[in-house]
Amino acid sequence: MQANKKNAAIGFIFITLLIDIIGWGIIIPVLPKLLEDMLHVDASGAATYGGWLTFAYAITQFVFAPVVGNLSDKYGRRPIILLSLVGFSLDYIFLYFAPTFTWLMVGRVLAGITGASITTASAYIADISTEKDRAKNFGLIGAAFGLGFIIGPLIGGLLGQYGPKVPFMAAAILCMINFLYGYFVLPESLKPENRRPFDWKRANPVGSLLSLKKYPELLWLIISLTLVYVGAHAVQSNWSYFTMFQFKWTEKMVGISLGVMGVLVGIVQGGLIRWVNPKLGNEKSIYVGLAFYAIGMFLFASASESWMMYAFLIPYCLGGIAGPALQSVITSKVPANEQGELQGALTSLMSATSIIGPPLMTNTFYFFTHKKAPVYMPGAPFILGGLLMGLSAVVAYYTFTRGRLFRFNNQEKTKENI
Repeated sequence: MQANKKNAAIGFIFITLLIDIIGWGIIIPVLPKLLEDMLHVDASGAATYGGWLTFAYAITQFVFAPVVGNLSDKYGRRPIILLSLVGFSLDYIFLYFAPTFTWLMVGRVLAGITGASITTASAYIADISTEKDRAKNFGLIGAAFGLGFIIGPLIGGLLGQYGPKVPFMAAAILCMINFLYGYFVLPESLKPENRRPFDWKRANPVGSLLSLKKYPELLWLIISLTLVYVGAHAVQSNWSYFTMFQFKWTEKMVGISLGVMGVLVGIVQGGLIRWVNPKLGNEKSIYVGLAFYAIGMFLFASASESWMMYAFLIPYCLGGIAGPALQSVITSKVPANEQGELQGALTSLMSATSIIGPPLMTNTFYFFTHKKAPVYMPGAPFILGGLLMGLSAVVAYYTFTRGRLFRFNNQEKTKENI
């Protein structure tokens, strides 16, 4: 792929992921009010129904991510990405017109199916990346998440003033505009000779995960990545509960803090990683990033003033250099015609941790904060998250040092010797 077309393609993939996350973020400020009005319940009841909507999204994405990944290995990345954008647009239209909670569930299920576009977008990046720029290109995924997490809630809060459903129509329009742009601009990244037949045995969550046995040298690194996903829910699923309980933050303060977090994530994964990864290499980037994650978690747990949570976001967000480095190592060991399958399996893992992680962390928080708690420790979820990050680093170190993975290719060896 020519340099200009490659840069345009990477830009499109970034915008696609950004719009996906914006669409998700738009829902955050308006969903509680929408559920309260629709179901005639208070905020507590709305949270219960909102939990079922989250579950529906996560479990559907878990099931369909490997299907979408395998389809992209057969038909190419371009048509699957474009169809996913159409599906996302239909989802937001569903949410806009949904008269009942059941229809909201239908919309979330549809979002779970099309949300697996992250799988194909990741495979697209793997297709067009070289060993030199693979990690920094994967860093764009994190940058899209960070920026989307800033822009989405902001748009939702502003448009929500005109009605709780208005942001959904705005998201639908954004997706259709992106579809039209991609239809005329996005080239195919998977060459015909690198494609393979669709296989249902490999296109289901269990089959997709079992297919990883073909690469035994990757299994421990995938376990390391899974521990990162689970540990991250100490922040993702517990942040608002902890800060409201411990520091009496309002919804506005929580939103501002999440915006700051999004800015820092965007800076690290969209910019800093492009300088750090070539200097350190993938292996050291993994160790350093996981160390920052763990330090940030332990600092959150020890915070006694509100300002500390903002200060401790810095080391935590610096941990973002670990994920792209892990993905870079994993994808570099898989053939081009199986990148979609690999990304489908990884997305299924991430979805599975989105089913497991939130209840694990929120129940840990409840266990150590309720009136009959054996030990009062509001920061317990952060301590658990930090321990999981540390365990992830141990697993990664074991993998590299025991020779289960070729630690570096020739290019990386050269860089290490310079």
